[in-house]
Amino acid sequence: MLSSLKAEEQSGQLQIVEREDVGDEEDLFETIDKLISQGINAGDVKKLQDAGIYTCNGLMMQTKKHLTGIKGLSEAKVDKICEAAEKIVNFGYITGSTALLRRKSIVRITTGSQALDELLGGGIETLAITEAFGEFRSGKTQLAHTLCVSTQLPTHMRGGNGKVAYIDTEGTFRPDRIVPIAERFGMDPGAVLDNIIYARAYTYEHQYNLLLGLAAKMSEEPFRLLIVDSVIALFRVDFTGRGELAERQQKLAQMLSRLIKIAEEFNVAVYMTNQVVADPGGGVFISDPKKPAGGHVLAHASTIRLMFRKGKGEQRICKVFDAPNLPEAEAVFQITPGGIADAKD
Repeated sequence: MLSSLKAEEQSGQLQIVEREDVGDEEDLFETIDKLISQGINAGDVKKLQDAGIYTCNGLMMQTKKHLTGIKGLSEAKVDKICEAAEKIVNFGYITGSTALLRRKSIVRITTGSQALDELLGGGIETLAITEAFGEFRSGKTQLAHTLCVSTQLPTHMRGGNGKVAYIDTEGTFRPDRIVPIAERFGMDPGAVLDNIIYARAYTYEHQYNLLLGLAAKMSEEPFRLLIVDSVIALFRVDFTGRGELAERQQKLAQMLSRLIKIAEEFNVAVYMTNQVVADPGGGVFISDPKKPAGGHVLAHASTIRLMFRKGKGEQRICKVFDAPNLPEAEAVFQITPGGIADAKD
């Protein structure tokens, strides 16, 4: 990986985040202002934007109940807006061949470790939620920091050629960690840091509002990765006891729904970390009776679930816990100052 990177590097540092194929980028989503050409009032389009809806694709992912809740939009107006959006975006049935063609737009972003990339079928996928769960210091946040850099590599170098959004709920983001990782990949650390937008979330409501605010940024600039580290922490703090469990799971489901819509609306990869909880039903015969937090709600929302655990020294092990198209296998990788890398024998 590194030798190919060095070979690619011709004049000092790599040029990052260029729009390689602007035409292809534009085809991924239709901006909301295209509704004006379908006879929708510009004022009504502005109301949609104020509500955090910036693309026709995103509009079609909203319920009519939610849309009529936007101030100034009546049921008749919402019906007219949805009809106009349907003319621009096809949200009906498509053939399996078309679905296969659409999956070709998926970008796989390198993790920095060849063994881990092979385990994941090429890297972290766009149009999907990848969840990594494990104990403290098992490598989840280290992978997040490495992806902050590798996402900005050009696509021909197994990057995503895009920017990164990072929502931090536990205060674990370290911009100084980005510098050696950027240097390892032959990139300018200052430019890499400028292409990461970062927010520290303090409540589950703040976390959700930060997601709503992302649509405006992603509709204007080429983002390719959204990191949420960790997804469950604030829900575990803000909701306590069995009496609040049902409400917690409902709010968690709404936020996870928002994450998958962002992934599909803007063709970005969502990488979220999760905590583990003791599994009292695990039994005495299981060596490490722990399970991912969040229950069935989180389990069903994640496309790919990865279990991280510690190995010898700086080695870490990643196991595919659940994935629609990956075998249940393991990979060993190493944590280095330059981020995630292949383990040394």
